[in-house]
Amino acid sequence: MTSILTPTPIAGRLLTGLLGAPIAHSASPAMHERAADALGVRCHYHLIEIAGAGRDDLRAILDGIRRLGFAGINVTFPYKEAVVDLLDELSPGARAIGAVNTVVARDGRLTGHNTDTTGFARAAKELVARSDRGPVAVIGTGGVGKAIAFALADLDVSEIRVFDTDIAKADQLVAQLRDRQAIRRAATVEDALAGAAGLVNGTPIGMLPDRGTPVPDALLHAGLWVADAVYSPLWTPLLNAAKSRGAQVMTGRDLAIYQAADAFELFTGMAPSATEMGIAFDDVMRKRYPPNAA
Repeated sequence: MTSILTPTPIAGRLLTGLLGAPIAHSASPAMHERAADALGVRCHYHLIEIAGAGRDDLRAILDGIRRLGFAGINVTFPYKEAVVDLLDELSPGARAIGAVNTVVARDGRLTGHNTDTTGFARAAKELVARSDRGPVAVIGTGGVGKAIAFALADLDVSEIRVFDTDIAKADQLVAQLRDRQAIRRAATVEDALAGAAGLVNGTPIGMLPDRGTPVPDALLHAGLWVADAVYSPLWTPLLNAAKSRGAQVMTGRDLAIYQAADAFELFTGMAPSATEMGIAFDDVMRKRYPPNAA
């Protein structure tokens, strides 16, 4: 009899997935399954969309992951912080950040990791280098915003300015990073952007069906680079406005691909092809959204 404590394939397939809400738009199933195919592995990536899950609900879901043969799951909005103290172990990076986007299941134990940080660092390193590592404004200090701030610290930017309407959360992030990075809480978005070289949206603002923007268009200019963690749609109102004003822009594409690649390797022990994942991501975007007209 197969032990339920070992992440063995179900029906000959590696079983992974994504927990969050809303996630019907996610490109993760296509990316993970194509990467597995390229390595000769059968993989099923399952969407676990549950809105409004409380602590007991999350505990039950994670217990199912532990017992049902999953190699692991990704975690997205709004549960990246909520799952942290429900896991058996945390990687050093996830512990420092206080947010998890990847949970690996091994021998009945669940270990949390954060590949948003490694993924964003890979995606943004050239933008940061071209801007002489100047100050960066980060809007939003939830799970992804925190991961992005830690990635920027790894990229050695001169200063991070964080803004969040939840002042306590912003202050907590400042406290987490102040011993290793010049960082401060900005009083307003305008304050965060004053003299900044870069801007990152780490909030879900702009994710469909929302069509808002976290930054007034008037604050965007050609001397700025602008990145958005949102990829549904790929071209958010923020990025369209930034591009129209001559700013360098980075869509959520590379972050989505690199964090997925790092998570896949944690799940399987095999390094996937980021190129194959990118092809899968682009296929999803072409089918789901009209071409960018900006």
